[in-house]
Amino acid sequence: MDLRASRLAVAAAFLSQGLVFISLTTRLPDYQDTWDLSELQISLLLLMIVLLAGVGSVVAERLARGRDSASLLRLGLGITVVAVPILMLAPVVGAFVAGLAAYGVALGIVDATTNMQAVAVEHEYGRPILPSFHGAWTLGGILGAALTLATSRLPVEVGAVAAVVPLLVLFGPLLPRVGDPLAAAASAAGAVPWRPILLVGLGMVLFYMVDTAAQTWGSLYLDNVIDTPEDLVALATLPYLVASLALRLGGDRLVVSYGAVSVIRVGAVVSSLSLAAVVFAPSWPVAVLGFTVLGAGVAVIAPLSYSAAARIAGEGLDPLTRQARVDAVIGRFNQFNYLGALMGAVLVGAVGQDNLRLGFAVPMVLVLALLPLARAFAPAAVGGGEIRRSTGETVA
Repeated sequence: MDLRASRLAVAAAFLSQGLVFISLTTRLPDYQDTWDLSELQISLLLLMIVLLAGVGSVVAERLARGRDSASLLRLGLGITVVAVPILMLAPVVGAFVAGLAAYGVALGIVDATTNMQAVAVEHEYGRPILPSFHGAWTLGGILGAALTLATSRLPVEVGAVAAVVPLLVLFGPLLPRVGDPLAAAASAAGAVPWRPILLVGLGMVLFYMVDTAAQTWGSLYLDNVIDTPEDLVALATLPYLVASLALRLGGDRLVVSYGAVSVIRVGAVVSSLSLAAVVFAPSWPVAVLGFTVLGAGVAVIAPLSYSAAARIAGEGLDPLTRQARVDAVIGRFNQFNYLGALMGAVLVGAVGQDNLRLGFAVPMVLVLALLPLARAFAPAAVGGGEIRRSTGETVA
């Protein structure tokens, strides 16, 4: 097994997911104009995507009991390759909605299986590397936002080219599960310690609430609330992703140096202050600055969540059984992603349907709940490596 090649292939899968997702969300103003959609209708479409992504994640969880995550990831990427051109090239609104629905299912499958693959690779390395995987997602998102900016004066159908990336990734050397998957799944079917996993999951809900609010409503906020030049509305997302990428690429070292608890608590405070800058922004440059700092504040919460959940689920098991159980747990744990996305996409849109400033005030306040939840992330490393606790000391 070429572990480095598998690591690169999994990182490429994260990149493709980020590129496609952001290339779609940064075009929300275009979809709104093309199909004459209200903000409430946009909220309902986002709700549909989130719910179907949850379905896709459940499908991945169930199938992971008998199939390895590499083959399931290829399935999700394949559906993405079909769905994106359908929704981008749709001649009628019904075809557009159908394409979004198919993409929602694919989104859930790929979200779950990329993280299954990532925690398996991390375990093989024996040290924290999940932030860099999520950094690849962010790099893909930057490319997606840049694609939108570069083609902002072209027909929206041009965005269908994004489907080429998951098509290429589909053939990469993903990490296989060695041994009999069915036997491993049977051995792994024991009691899972859901209580500590739930605490970590609540932290992830808060992250995705903030992240989804920024990425789905940021462009509309600049477009509708603040007098922003039309070809610059994607700046709500691009600087956010650049800041997030910088922190995620350095996230492994940050966690080793300061511990997960401190990193998350500081990030929660920074996130709340940056959202306050967005809510009270007098002009679009101030709002863009707020979104940028926000990207740095929340950057490493999601990777630390998956890493902690995998460590808790697989503690004390042999490698094959561990991977089978962790795959199943990550598939279910991924549901916290969509609960947070519901809050970020739907709650923010519903509260802010008359004024998105009020909508962004919701995550501004709720993100501070990460302060007491941070302790649940204390053991930040996995596998044969070291475990750094909240106090910052290192134990064998």
